[in-house]
Amino acid sequence: MSGDPVDGDLVEPPPADAVPADVAEAVRTIIRWAGDDPDREGLLDTPRRVARAWREYARGYLENPADHLSRTFEEVGGYDEIVLLKGIPFQSHCEHHMAPIIGTASIAYLPRDRVVGISKLARVLHGFARRLQVQERLTAQVADAIWEHLEPKGVAVVVEASHACMTARGVQTPGVMMTTSRMMGTFREDERSRREVLALMGY
Repeated sequence: MSGDPVDGDLVEPPPADAVPADVAEAVRTIIRWAGDDPDREGLLDTPRRVARAWREYARGYLENPADHLSRTFEEVGGYDEIVLLKGIPFQSHCEHHMAPIIGTASIAYLPRDRVVGISKLARVLHGFARRLQVQERLTAQVADAIWEHLEPKGVAVVVEASHACMTARGVQTPGVMMTTSRMMGTFREDERSRREVLALMGY
């Protein structure tokens, strides 16, 4: 059959980090527009490096973060209190300037009858963060995914982050942190429960 390997030879797929010519040329155009020469020695491989870096930065588009919540456990020894993962580091990029967003998130839920492995909460966060984002949407996406797929009594997500689009350009105000939160279920409806989860998070 035409196209089949000959004499046992294998047809190798393109390397995983292959960079399309138009992507590399787009980076070269930015370099040139910024005032430098993309053909000078130090910049020759920069377009490929930038493209490969962005494939990594944006790998959240290659997954459905909520899939990490599909495997749950019901044998928890009668545990029915708050489950909290505090201070999870993450990085993202803002959709307005494609500048870094660096921060931490605290994710809590009050289980109804099942729990999920704690690493899965961090994976959900990273899956949504590794996209072009705004912090408000990131916060809501993480909370909504947990609420929909675990069906807990309550969900609380608090995100704190520094935005390079503000610290390194524009108003150029370093050291400023933005805080967003989303409370659902009992953490939204019951003030006592809200105070409890925020206190556990350190707020």
